[in-house]
Amino acid sequence: MAALAQAKTDLADALLARHPRPASGARWAEEARAAAATRLKGMGGPVRRDEYWKYTDPARLTAGETPAVTPFDAGEPAVFDAVERLKLVFVDGVLDTAKSDALALEGLEIETLTDALATDIHWAKDVFGVLEARGQNPVPRPLAALNTAMAGQGIAIRVTGKVETPVSILYLHEDASSDAVIHHVIRLDPGAEMTLLEAGPVAARTNQCLEVEIADGARFHHVRAQGRDHERRAATHVFARLGAGSVLKSFTLGVNGVLTRNEFVIEFTGDDAQAHVAGAAAGDGGDFHHDDTVFITHDAVNCESRQVFKKVLRNGAVGTFQGKILVKPGAQKTDGYQISQGLLLDDDSQFLAKPELEIYADDVACSHGSTVGALDEDGLFYLTSRGVPRHEAVDMLVLAFLDEAIQEIEDARLADEMRERLAGWLSRRRKG
Repeated sequence: MAALAQAKTDLADALLARHPRPASGARWAEEARAAAATRLKGMGGPVRRDEYWKYTDPARLTAGETPAVTPFDAGEPAVFDAVERLKLVFVDGVLDTAKSDALALEGLEIETLTDALATDIHWAKDVFGVLEARGQNPVPRPLAALNTAMAGQGIAIRVTGKVETPVSILYLHEDASSDAVIHHVIRLDPGAEMTLLEAGPVAARTNQCLEVEIADGARFHHVRAQGRDHERRAATHVFARLGAGSVLKSFTLGVNGVLTRNEFVIEFTGDDAQAHVAGAAAGDGGDFHHDDTVFITHDAVNCESRQVFKKVLRNGAVGTFQGKILVKPGAQKTDGYQISQGLLLDDDSQFLAKPELEIYADDVACSHGSTVGALDEDGLFYLTSRGVPRHEAVDMLVLAFLDEAIQEIEDARLADEMRERLAGWLSRRRKG
């Protein structure tokens, strides 16, 4: 055990030494970064023997050198191109102001992370590193602590009203060996509302963190389509804290990539709030490994949470889901729902699931379920018997299977775009 502890400590030091030190900020920002570095050193870097990494080997996220990744062009318009939006473009993890729209939109205060952290008195002081630190207990999340300590790029957004125009962050990958660390902070004032769209592969290897403070009565919509570079490696973290009567809805579409680890840490602190987190993933090939890890803490009365995750896997692909609902004492009338399902299109693929409930209140309605199986042969026979070619019938059943997760998107236009992207991916993989 002593050897393992030392190895984790050495890995933490190596991770901190790998990235260049971010630009100096205000005193509070420097203190937040130093506290995050201390947290990382205390918990050590992630290794396969850690409980929440037993299904996913973190070595491909923590190796010293970034493996070269050839940028992939699908030959189609960028996701969300048809949506009227405020567009922000990051190239290999660095904001490109020439390709981005002006940082101005009614109902928003928006600036770069660097500028926000350099300001002595700033609302970001109550969010940056704060939600990440709260999310470290009871499960350590070392890559998130590394992100807070070392991220030099990102966006800070304060939402002061109901904003109809989405903010869209487009991540472009051009450098084959780029290693990006990006941190966004968002605060929604009481009654405010916004939609955040994210799309693109970001970099060869990525460590991303999003902290969202959702005040009383505010609504935050989040739709993300992760890029399709075949060899990319990504670790993402979403930390959210919900006030009374607030709403969070987040959906992630994932295809391709050799390793994707998406973590969601959500905390209810106000009564009558809702959080819906969903994901649809499709993997093809033995190098594909997709991990969704979710931890939702109910610490308020009459709150609702939903976790809906679907994965379609073939040719040796691996999908993982780890989801937990923690209901603290006093969080009565909690409604917690969790479903994770894997659809295996061959005998070589795997779906690994670890659903958990931990409940310390007696007036709750909580459930979880996890299933894994093959295509419905009756449904396949029905379609083919009516003249539908087998490959098209398979795609139809796959899309129907994933649609429960897509239905969690509130905006019908965005949901339809996710369906179109999945259908296009299936068509291309069939031709290949």
